Amino acid sequence: MAHTLINILNNTCPHCHEGKVFDEKSPFLNFGFPKMHKSCSHCHNKYEKEPGYFFGAMYMNYGITVAESIATFVIAQQFFTERFDLRIIPIIAFVIIFFASFNIRLSRMLWLYMFKNYSM
Repeated sequence: MAHTLINILNNTCPHCHEGKVFDEKSPFLNFGFPKMHKSCSHCHNKYEKEPGYFFGAMYMNYGITVAESIATFVIAQQFFTERFDLRIIPIIAFVIIFFASFNIRLSRMLWLYMFKNYSM
Protein backbone atom coordinates (compact mmCIF):
# COMPACT_ATOMS: atom_id res chain seq x y z
CA MET A 1 0.00 0.00 0.00
CA ALA A 2 2.78 2.45 0.89
CA HIS A 3 4.58 1.55 -2.35
CA THR A 4 1.44 2.41 -4.34
CA LEU A 5 1.09 5.78 -2.60
CA ILE A 6 4.72 6.59 -3.39
CA ASN A 7 4.17 5.66 -7.04
CA ILE A 8 1.05 7.86 -7.19
CA LEU A 9 2.88 10.84 -5.70
CA ASN A 10 5.85 10.27 -8.04
CA ASN A 11 3.50 10.14 -11.07
CA THR A 12 4.79 6.80 -12.30
CA CYS A 13 3.00 4.42 -14.65
CA PRO A 14 0.44 2.19 -12.90
CA HIS A 15 1.51 -0.81 -14.99
CA CYS A 16 5.31 -0.86 -14.89
CA HIS A 17 6.08 1.82 -12.25
CA GLU A 18 8.95 3.08 -14.43
CA GLY A 19 7.59 5.62 -16.94
CA LYS A 20 6.20 9.01 -16.03
CA VAL A 21 2.56 9.93 -16.62
CA PHE A 22 3.09 13.70 -16.77
CA ASP A 23 5.68 15.77 -18.63
CA GLU A 24 6.70 17.78 -15.57
CA LYS A 25 9.57 16.55 -13.45
CA SER A 26 8.08 17.39 -10.04
CA PRO A 27 4.44 16.80 -9.06
CA PHE A 28 4.57 19.76 -6.66
CA LEU A 29 4.42 23.49 -7.39
CA ASN A 30 3.73 23.26 -11.12
CA PHE A 31 1.29 25.88 -12.26
CA GLY A 32 -1.00 25.46 -15.25
CA PHE A 33 -2.89 22.47 -16.58
CA PRO A 34 -0.69 19.34 -16.49
CA LYS A 35 0.41 17.77 -19.76
CA MET A 36 0.03 13.99 -19.83
CA HIS A 37 1.85 11.55 -22.05
CA LYS A 38 -0.46 9.48 -24.24
CA SER A 39 1.28 6.26 -23.20
CA CYS A 40 4.11 5.06 -21.01
CA SER A 41 7.59 5.53 -22.45
CA HIS A 42 8.75 2.30 -20.81
CA CYS A 43 5.94 -0.27 -21.29
CA HIS A 44 3.73 1.63 -23.82
CA ASN A 45 0.65 1.30 -21.60
CA LYS A 46 -2.03 3.65 -22.95
CA TYR A 47 -3.27 6.02 -20.22
CA GLU A 48 -6.51 7.29 -21.75
CA LYS A 49 -8.41 4.09 -22.44
CA GLU A 50 -11.36 5.78 -24.19
CA PRO A 51 -12.59 9.31 -24.94
CA GLY A 52 -13.77 10.95 -21.74
CA TYR A 53 -11.88 8.48 -19.57
CA PHE A 54 -10.86 11.14 -17.04
CA PHE A 55 -14.35 12.59 -16.44
CA GLY A 56 -14.53 10.54 -13.25
CA ALA A 57 -11.26 12.11 -12.11
CA MET A 58 -13.04 15.47 -12.12
CA TYR A 59 -15.36 14.19 -9.39
CA MET A 60 -12.37 12.99 -7.40
CA ASN A 61 -10.76 16.41 -7.86
CA TYR A 62 -13.94 18.04 -6.56
CA GLY A 63 -13.94 15.80 -3.48
CA ILE A 64 -10.27 16.50 -2.77
CA THR A 65 -10.87 20.25 -3.12
CA VAL A 66 -13.87 20.17 -0.78
CA ALA A 67 -11.87 18.19 1.79
CA GLU A 68 -9.01 20.72 1.59
CA SER A 69 -11.49 23.60 1.94
CA ILE A 70 -13.09 22.10 5.03
CA ALA A 71 -9.69 21.36 6.59
CA THR A 72 -8.54 24.92 5.83
CA PHE A 73 -11.71 26.33 7.40
CA VAL A 74 -11.28 24.25 10.55
CA ILE A 75 -7.62 25.23 10.92
CA ALA A 76 -8.16 28.93 10.08
CA GLN A 77 -11.15 29.17 12.41
CA GLN A 78 -8.84 28.57 15.36
CA PHE A 79 -7.10 31.92 14.69
CA PHE A 80 -10.26 34.06 14.70
CA THR A 81 -12.48 34.99 17.64
CA GLU A 82 -15.84 34.99 15.82
CA ARG A 83 -17.57 31.75 14.93
CA PHE A 84 -17.49 32.50 11.19
CA ASP A 85 -15.26 35.36 10.13
CA LEU A 86 -15.43 36.49 6.52
CA ARG A 87 -11.66 36.84 6.46
CA ILE A 88 -11.47 33.04 6.24
CA ILE A 89 -12.94 33.05 2.70
CA PRO A 90 -9.82 34.55 1.01
CA ILE A 91 -7.66 32.08 2.91
CA ILE A 92 -9.73 29.17 1.59
CA ALA A 93 -9.63 30.65 -1.93
CA PHE A 94 -5.85 30.93 -1.75
CA VAL A 95 -5.51 27.29 -0.67
CA ILE A 96 -7.83 26.13 -3.47
CA ILE A 97 -5.88 28.07 -6.12
CA PHE A 98 -2.50 27.04 -4.70
CA PHE A 99 -3.31 23.31 -4.75
CA ALA A 100 -5.36 23.26 -7.98
CA SER A 101 -2.60 21.92 -10.24
CA PHE A 102 -1.53 19.33 -7.67
CA ASN A 103 -5.15 18.21 -7.18
CA ILE A 104 -5.61 17.66 -10.93
CA ARG A 105 -2.53 15.45 -11.06
CA LEU A 106 -3.48 13.59 -7.90
CA SER A 107 -7.04 12.91 -9.03
CA ARG A 108 -5.89 11.64 -12.43
CA MET A 109 -3.25 9.41 -10.83
CA LEU A 110 -5.81 8.02 -8.38
CA TRP A 111 -8.18 7.38 -11.30
CA LEU A 112 -5.46 5.57 -13.26
CA TYR A 113 -4.49 3.42 -10.30
CA MET A 114 -8.12 2.59 -9.44
CA PHE A 115 -8.78 1.24 -12.94
CA LYS A 116 -5.44 -0.25 -13.87
CA ASN A 117 -5.42 -3.63 -15.55
CA TYR A 118 -4.35 -6.17 -12.92
CA SER A 119 -4.29 -9.10 -15.35
CA MET A 120 -1.24 -7.84 -17.26
